[in-house]
Amino acid sequence: MTAYDWLEPALTTIHKADWHRTVQPLGGQAGPVMTWQGKPIVNFASNDYLGLAGDSRLAAAAIAAIRAYGTGSTGSRLLSGHRDLHQQLEQAIARWKGTEDAIVFSSGYLANTGTISALVNHRDLILADQYNHSSLISGAQLSGATVQTYQHCDVLDLQQKLQTLRSRYRRCLIVTDSVFSMDGDLCPLSNLLDLADEFDCMVLVDEAHGTGVLGQTGSGLVERAGCRGRPLIQMGTLSKALGSLGGYVTGAANLIDYLRNRARSWIYTTGLTPADTAAALTAVQIAQAEPQRRDRLWQNVHHLKQELMALIQAAPQENFSRLLPSDSPILCVTIPDAAATVRLGQYLRTAGCLVSAVRPPTVPVSRLRMTVMATHKPEHIQQLVDTLRQAHTETI
Repeated sequence: MTAYDWLEPALTTIHKADWHRTVQPLGGQAGPVMTWQGKPIVNFASNDYLGLAGDSRLAAAAIAAIRAYGTGSTGSRLLSGHRDLHQQLEQAIARWKGTEDAIVFSSGYLANTGTISALVNHRDLILADQYNHSSLISGAQLSGATVQTYQHCDVLDLQQKLQTLRSRYRRCLIVTDSVFSMDGDLCPLSNLLDLADEFDCMVLVDEAHGTGVLGQTGSGLVERAGCRGRPLIQMGTLSKALGSLGGYVTGAANLIDYLRNRARSWIYTTGLTPADTAAALTAVQIAQAEPQRRDRLWQNVHHLKQELMALIQAAPQENFSRLLPSDSPILCVTIPDAAATVRLGQYLRTAGCLVSAVRPPTVPVSRLRMTVMATHKPEHIQQLVDTLRQAHTETI
């Protein structure tokens, strides 16, 4: 007997529940078509919404940064790792978002955990949407604050909890995704900010899946919802629509100054690499200069959504249950059970379509999660729909 003997029975339990996961090795450059086991596969499992991860301009910027600065930032930015590129990126994000300042972290997960745990502690209250991303949940737990979840996007439930709990705590932070990554729906941001004003709360909105996608300039849900200029904390990632790596927080100048002095996941972490920083800076510029990318993205979203709705109406309920409501490039079809979801994912992959088969505990209901890119062509969407149609006519 050893201290590690519990691992095998734990893995057996995961397998029995059809929750076991393995990574899928992909080849080729990031884009709408990659390779799997040496064959082309249409990629509907990427968060590269604008198709920038394979853009030659981002690659050129990254290469130029490596030649100028080397491959790493070498240490914490406060001590040894700061480069002018970091400041340029932060200023570009702040201008895009219409805020006073911004701070860039080495990942989106670090941005959320560091920011939340810096803003509140054991004397405070966090009210969090029940479908929040894991990084928001981790940040809330690390903070030591009292954490209460409210029903998903339910403003009345949040209001009731504020009426009951707010007066007992020094500070209150409302935390939510803007686009919920496993469903594709949007938070009621304007209503949340109204409640924050009424009950003297801070609001942190995670724009990971909204940045580059939503709003007239693509800056996110805050812009789309008409909430620019309202007091709030905006977080996002550089690794999805912006095709690079890292996370950011943007807002008032005193907020960002405070985070530089109190966010442990920024203070004690090596700065973002020069290559990633330069690529992200270029992506921010392209996202604003080329709105036609968003236009193509939304054309593709509407096309696939119409096709999926028609397919579900014709398909047996035991195969495809329903298309979840979505106002984003994330489209999810629920599946009755986890085992069927796994089989469908494998069938699609073998037939040349990469789709995420998502199961509990990640989500409460199993689903096929499809993400749309600006660089998908009509024939890519047709291939996916035809493959799904074939799947429900066979025993999957």
